[in-house]
Amino acid sequence: MTEVIREGASDAPARILLAHGAGAGMDHAFLAELSRLLAGPDIEVVRFNFPYMSKRALDGKRRPPDRQPVLLDHWRERVREFAHPRLFVAGKSMGGRMAAEICDEMDAAGLIVLGYPFHPPAKPDSWRGEVLKQIKTPTLLLQGERDTFGTRAELADFPFSPAVSVHWLTDGDHGFKPRKASGLSEQENLQQAAVRIRGFIAEQASRP
Repeated sequence: MTEVIREGASDAPARILLAHGAGAGMDHAFLAELSRLLAGPDIEVVRFNFPYMSKRALDGKRRPPDRQPVLLDHWRERVREFAHPRLFVAGKSMGGRMAAEICDEMDAAGLIVLGYPFHPPAKPDSWRGEVLKQIKTPTLLLQGERDTFGTRAELADFPFSPAVSVHWLTDGDHGFKPRKASGLSEQENLQQAAVRIRGFIAEQASRP
C-alpha cells in the first residue's frame, strides 16, 4: 500500500506536506490537480493519508475520521518523517484544521489551509476556528466565497491573527468550484490557488 504520494524534486528548496479532508483521501482529484500545479524543481508536494483513510484504501469500507488526538499525532509523525528546512504544512478542510493545531509547536515555515471548516454546513452555531485567532505561524487561508463551511459574508468580522492572510476564491464552494454563471471554472480557481500558494512560499523565503 502506498503510504504517501510524492511529486516534485526531493531536493527542492521548499516542501509542502499536504493532508486530505474528512471524506476523501490523498488521491482525491482536488489534491491531485493542486499538487500537479505546484510540484516541480522548486517545490516538492508530499500527500499522505490519515490512519482511517489508509484502512479504507485496504478494504474499501467507509469509516468516520479518527479522533482528533489520533489525527494530531499522525500529523506530528509525518512532520518529523518529512522534516525540511522550509516545510509548509497544508491541508484540505479537516486536514488543514488539524495542521493549524500543530504548526506552531512544529515550527513550520508556513501553514496553508484549503477551505477551513469553520462550522458544519447549515449549523452556523457550531463554530470552530479559535486557533486562527492566535496562531503565530505565517498562514495562507484559501476559502471559497460561498463555502458552506464558512462564507465570505460570515467571516467578514472574524478576528484573524495578524499572521493569517485570507484569499477568497471567486464564487467558490468548499472545493473552490464556482457556478457557471460566475464566468469562471473550477480549474481557473485551482490555478489561482496555486499562484497564491507559490507567492506565499516565495514571500516566506524572503523573510529573515
